[in-house]
Amino acid sequence: MSTPPRISCVILCHNYGRYLDQAIASCLEQEPGNFTLHEIIVIDDGSSDETQEVCLRHEGNVKVIRRSRQGFGQTLTDAFYLSTGDWVAPLDADDWFHPSKLRTCAEAMTGKTLFIEHWENVVDSQGDPMLKDPHPGGNTSTLVIQRDAGLSLLPASNEIFFHSLREAGRGVVLSDPLTFYRVHPHSMTDRSTPGLSQDYRAEVCRALSDRLRAMYGNPPAWATSHELRRISQHFRALASGHRVESSVQRMKRLSALSLIPGMFIATLRARDSLAPWLRSLSSAIAGRPLAPLMAEPGQQAES
Repeated sequence: MSTPPRISCVILCHNYGRYLDQAIASCLEQEPGNFTLHEIIVIDDGSSDETQEVCLRHEGNVKVIRRSRQGFGQTLTDAFYLSTGDWVAPLDADDWFHPSKLRTCAEAMTGKTLFIEHWENVVDSQGDPMLKDPHPGGNTSTLVIQRDAGLSLLPASNEIFFHSLREAGRGVVLSDPLTFYRVHPHSMTDRSTPGLSQDYRAEVCRALSDRLRAMYGNPPAWATSHELRRISQHFRALASGHRVESSVQRMKRLSALSLIPGMFIATLRARDSLAPWLRSLSSAIAGRPLAPLMAEPGQQAES
């Protein structure tokens, strides 16, 4: 029999002490399965609230890394540098895991799988359901990543970097809602300023596309140079789509239309479906923003 995978749960926390106890408890109370809970790490990224006191209550059960504020991207990157398990399960401190999270994900850690994504239950600040049905994941707390593969993509500014593994055919998506994703006033990128969150996601996707291009000459074990070229174009197309939407939200229709040809070319090079391009084209022509999607990847917690 193969050795059960060792999973590191790494909690990313900045001023979420009010939610942290539940996040830690959700890692400690995981159902047994074919895995080893290797460690629970809390990265306290310069919190000034009760985070330190909460961590002290769990002394002996968790490893705490407390440092000055370095931001979400560096904290996510450090989740891989500081952990020592075979797999990393990152958790934003305002979310929490379902008791069957690690057991269910461990069952999917087979063959060439390096990336596991699952659905989520969306709840409000009090933990009460906001949506009747589970919601697709993709954000930090809904991912489990094989550590060595994750290390090859660092430094990461956002969890979208690890979606490269899925695009390389090395990931699985589970429809089980294994995370409770909390929506509260400080849980998402600012949506009150038109185009701001779209610009952020465009920047992340463009940076990831450039990173993948830089890897062509020395590809990682999980992809060939040819595959990296395709995946790079996929994220370049996504970046263009976000910029189109940003322009539409800012009522800059001509700017949105000018981005459509580049998005089309990148989409063809990536061999992606034309459906996202057609949605962006329709939005640009009509000058009407696309309907917002709750809990999109890239909208991470910042207080």
